[in-house]
Amino acid sequence: MDAVQKWANTLKIRELMKVLERRGFNPVFAETVDEARKVVMDMIPEGSTIAVGGSVTLNETGILDEIRKPEYKFIDRYNTSSFEEMLDKYREGYYADFLVSSTNAITMGGQLVNIDCTGNRTSQIVFGPKKVIIVAGVNKIVETVEDGIKRAKSIAPMNARRITHKTPCATDDCMTCCDCDVQPRVCNVTSIVDGCHYFPKRITVVLIPENLGY
Repeated sequence: MDAVQKWANTLKIRELMKVLERRGFNPVFAETVDEARKVVMDMIPEGSTIAVGGSVTLNETGILDEIRKPEYKFIDRYNTSSFEEMLDKYREGYYADFLVSSTNAITMGGQLVNIDCTGNRTSQIVFGPKKVIIVAGVNKIVETVEDGIKRAKSIAPMNARRITHKTPCATDDCMTCCDCDVQPRVCNVTSIVDGCHYFPKRITVVLIPENLGY
């Protein structure tokens, strides 16, 4: 990314941060991926219990690797032998000290927009873990809630493909949402977090002026 584009991205993020702060979030700017990783891990004391939402961004930033270190109690949703065991890990996440995740979209009005398959990520962002840390690249920023839902639907085929869900949108012939009714559908739950007024600063949003994740 060239310097001019990064400058423009930074200005957009700075404007969004003002809105997020007014709505009770704790917005944080990170200049680079490395800085974002340090910011996130500095917020989490050793010995903390950590849950994560499924996220390409956490992989790309190296945050997931840090969370796996023995200094933390990672609720490892990726290391399970059955679907039921995975669901049990999801349920443990509600009692975590921290949820670390990304988001499908953030509006310039200060709303987090997400669409989920099981709903563990969407619901834990809303309530459960004591603290939530959202890590997002500038590509997640949209104008409106409607734009956020549209964005989430547009990347659903890639997420379905990534997690090997056999949905119509994940086939070579489709790659677009068709509002399917199959069991492994990934668009079952939509959430809009409109602010953190009741639990001020419970949700930290770390914003990076680079494109990250889907």
